[in-house]
Amino acid sequence: MYGKQKKDNLSNSEIGAVRKQWKEHTRVALVYPNTYKVGMSNLGFQTVYDILNSFDNIVCEGAFLPDSITNRILTIESSRRLLDFDIIAFSVSFESDFVNILSILHRSGLPLKSSERGTPYPLVMAGGVACFINPEPVCEFIDCFVIGEAEEVLPGFLNYFEPGIEKKDILLKTARQVPGIYVPAFYKTSYNEDGTLHSFFPVADVPEKIKHVYLKDISSVSTCSKIVSKNTTFDRSFLIEVSRGCPHGCRFCSAGFVYRPPRFRTLTSLEKCLDKGIAITDKIGFVGAAISDLPGITELCGIAQNKGAQISFSSLRADALSNELAAALKKSGIKTATIAPDGGSQRIRDVINKGITEDQILSATEIIVDAGIPNIKLYFMIGLPTETMEDVESIVILCKQIKRRFLISSREKKRIGHISVSINPFIPKPFTPFQWAGMDDISSLKNKISHIKNGLKKEANFRIDAASPKKSYMQALISRGDRKIAELLSLVDSNSGNWAKTLKSSSINTDFYVYRIKA
Repeated sequence: MYGKQKKDNLSNSEIGAVRKQWKEHTRVALVYPNTYKVGMSNLGFQTVYDILNSFDNIVCEGAFLPDSITNRILTIESSRRLLDFDIIAFSVSFESDFVNILSILHRSGLPLKSSERGTPYPLVMAGGVACFINPEPVCEFIDCFVIGEAEEVLPGFLNYFEPGIEKKDILLKTARQVPGIYVPAFYKTSYNEDGTLHSFFPVADVPEKIKHVYLKDISSVSTCSKIVSKNTTFDRSFLIEVSRGCPHGCRFCSAGFVYRPPRFRTLTSLEKCLDKGIAITDKIGFVGAAISDLPGITELCGIAQNKGAQISFSSLRADALSNELAAALKKSGIKTATIAPDGGSQRIRDVINKGITEDQILSATEIIVDAGIPNIKLYFMIGLPTETMEDVESIVILCKQIKRRFLISSREKKRIGHISVSINPFIPKPFTPFQWAGMDDISSLKNKISHIKNGLKKEANFRIDAASPKKSYMQALISRGDRKIAELLSLVDSNSGNWAKTLKSSSINTDFYVYRIKA
C-alpha cells in the first residue's frame, strides 16, 4: 500500500495493533478507502477493527488507499494482498470515498462488479454511515452492506460465514437471518420515464425492507481507539465516543436522524475508557455529535484532567458552553474553540431548526476568550432552503458582531487571536427533513462565497475558508444518486478520478440528481 520503508514506519508507530497467526483463521481485510492518516483517525474504522479481532477465529488486518498510484495495496500488519483474504470489508464514512472503493478493487486484481466475482474471490462487504445513508450508487460493486451499527450486525453475519462455502449461499442466509444485512443482488429497481424511481422489490426470499439496526445500550461496549499512532490527524490522541446521535434535529444533518435515538454513555463507562487511554497517551479526544449535552460533561473533564489528560472536543454548541467547560479546554492547552452557528440570520437558523440565538452565539464568544482560548472557528452553511441574499449578508454582519465581542474580551487578556470562518455549501442528505430540497447551483454558491469574502476582506483577524462548490456538487450527486450512478463512478475510476473529464463524456444528466426538488 505504501513503500516498504514507509509501511514499516507506520506499523512501528502503532500502539495497540493486533497481529495474529493466519492458520485456521477466517481472514478479513478491513479497508478504509482513503489514506492511512485519515482512516486511522476514524473511530468507526477502529471500532470495527476491534470487533473483528475480538473473535478468536478471525484475523483482521487493516489496509488503506496508497499515497501513490504506483504503490501496491497491502495490509499494514503482514503486507498481504487483499486477494489473500476471505472477506474484504470497507468502512466508509464519506460518499466522496465511494470512487476510491473502485480504485482499490481494480488495483487489487478484483473484478469491479459483484456479479463477476465468484466464490474464489473474497466476499466484498461495506458498512459505515455513508453506506446506511445511501448505498445505491455502489450497489453493483458490493456483495453485501451492513445497514446500521456494526456492534449489532457484524456478530450475526460472522456466525454464518465460513471460508469456502458458496458465496451466494452465505449471502442468502445472512440476508434472511441477520437484520441489517442488505444484498443488492436480491433486489431490483424500476424507473419511470422521467428517471425517478418507480419501484424497489426483492427477487429472492428475503425481507422486503432492510431494517436499520442500532445498539440500544452504548455503555455496554467501549467505543474508543484500539490503535494510537503519531501518523494520524489527531497526533497520538486516544479517541473516546461519549455519545451517538444528536437530540437537536437540525434539518440538514444526517447525524441527528440516522443515529436516532440519541444515546449518551455513562460516566462510569467513560472513565473505564479514560483509564485505557491514559495508559497509552495523555491526549484524549472526546467524540460525538452532541458532546456538550452529555450529562456530567464538566465532571468528565475534571476526571480526565485529574488523571493527567489533555482533552479536546470536535465542536461545541453555543447554548451549552459554560465557563467551566471553557476553562477545562484552556487547561488542556486548546488554542482554538469551534462553534457552528450554521446560519447568519435568526430566520435561517429557525428554518434549519438550529435552536440557538444570536445572544447565545455572542455569549459563547465571550466565554471562550475570557477563558483564555485565543482563537475561534465558526462554521456557516450557504445555499440552505429558502435562503436569500439577506441571509447571506447576515453571515457577514454576525461575523462582525462576533469580532467586536471577541476584541473586547481579547484586549482584556492583552492577546488578540484570530477568527476562522468556514463556509460550506448545503448538501441534501437522505433521511433528513431537507432530503427533498435541491442543492443550490454552483454559480449561485460562488457568488455567495464572494459576497461573504468581500464583506469581510477589510476586517482584520479573519481567516476565511470556503469548501469548493464543484466538489460539493459531486458529493450531492452521490448522496442523492441511485443505481444508475454506478456507471458514472466506474467511468470516474477509469479516468483516474477525473470528474471533469467524466462529466463531459457521460450521457447521464447529473443535474437531475443534484438540483431536482423531490416531490
